[in-house]
Amino acid sequence: MKTIGLLGGMSWESTELYYRLINEQVKQKLGGLHSAKLILHSVDFAEIEQLQHQGQWDKTADILITAAKGLEKAGADFILICTNTMHLVAPQIQASINIPLLHIADATAEVLIENKIEKVGLLGTAFTMEKAFYKGRLTDYQLDVITPNQNDRQTIHEIIYNELCLGEIKPESRNKYLHIIDDLVKQGAESVILGCTEIALLVKPEHTNITLFDTTKIHALKAVEKALQKD
Repeated sequence: MKTIGLLGGMSWESTELYYRLINEQVKQKLGGLHSAKLILHSVDFAEIEQLQHQGQWDKTADILITAAKGLEKAGADFILICTNTMHLVAPQIQASINIPLLHIADATAEVLIENKIEKVGLLGTAFTMEKAFYKGRLTDYQLDVITPNQNDRQTIHEIIYNELCLGEIKPESRNKYLHIIDDLVKQGAESVILGCTEIALLVKPEHTNITLFDTTKIHALKAVEKALQKD
């Protein structure tokens, strides 16, 4: 089994999901008392969040590069960034280490293609929905990606940072998300990507008839697949 390096803490609530999902999948695959071999570096999200909203992405990259190098030195065979948004600096991180970085958008695109999805709605932070680093990666796989209107993007963003990253789950916020999802379906979305690792805490498959692709789960399961692959 390869050792998985996790860049976490953004937020710790979603990193907790990664830890549980990875270990549950290893147990399912191998049985008995098996659990994942992994190393976690958890950053202070307040520091990252402040830099994000100041547009100081190079400084966020520096923080995560230092952490990634530490994971590599500690024995990680490959690395996951346990958040969608910070994949904005994934190229800088990958360039600074000698082990692979398993990109969350690649993992998600592969699952969408396996499910024969062509047009998909994307929910996430404003950074993820509006910047090219994520949508562009998906369109490279010939996927047609649509996002909510500006007001709805702001609503999604605020709920993520002001509620979900603080562990607050509010039914009224879920209803707002479900209304936005319905609008994406009306625009032709065949499914919806939960492109923020916290959204799955709020919106679950039983809340809607549209197929949801939870990037946290997809990323975690791809990590286990890679960890158990024979070279």
